[in-house]
Amino acid sequence: MQLNHYNSKFNKNVFPIVIVTESVMRPVNIGSLLRTADAFGVEKIIFGGTPIEFNKKTWNASRATEKVVDFKQVENTVCEIKNYKEAGYRVIALEITDESVPLYKLKNNNNQHTVLVVGSERHGITKELLDLSDEVYHIEMYGQNSSMNVVQATSIALYEITNKLKHA
Repeated sequence: MQLNHYNSKFNKNVFPIVIVTESVMRPVNIGSLLRTADAFGVEKIIFGGTPIEFNKKTWNASRATEKVVDFKQVENTVCEIKNYKEAGYRVIALEITDESVPLYKLKNNNNQHTVLVVGSERHGITKELLDLSDEVYHIEMYGQNSSMNVVQATSIALYEITNKLKHA
């Protein structure tokens, strides 16, 4: 029998993970990131960059998770990242660079609180935020495309991060 929201056997958990987006603007992606954050027990999500107005597409994609996921919008992601670093968070960027490491090599740093930085749909993460990151990881891909949707990439990264935390 297929399980649903009411009879699934998943244990609720909140992991010490904060997602910081840099200029993710599409309403469907915003809503889907809220839904993904809920699914992976993320502590908080911060939507960085020019404030956007949430609309029907956002709410449809989020499936009401905006009611249970702690989130906020900020214009200055650099300042936000610096504050988290000062508080002792490990900052991980998800981006393909000439120095990035495959995500499967991610190490668990004794359940250290983590900020996961994900970039905009078109331009990824700025050099300024990459420079603030403690580690930069990429998802290995085997087709001709060198990128994927921000929500898909975030989901894969959260799967890896939460598994490392859960099985530490």
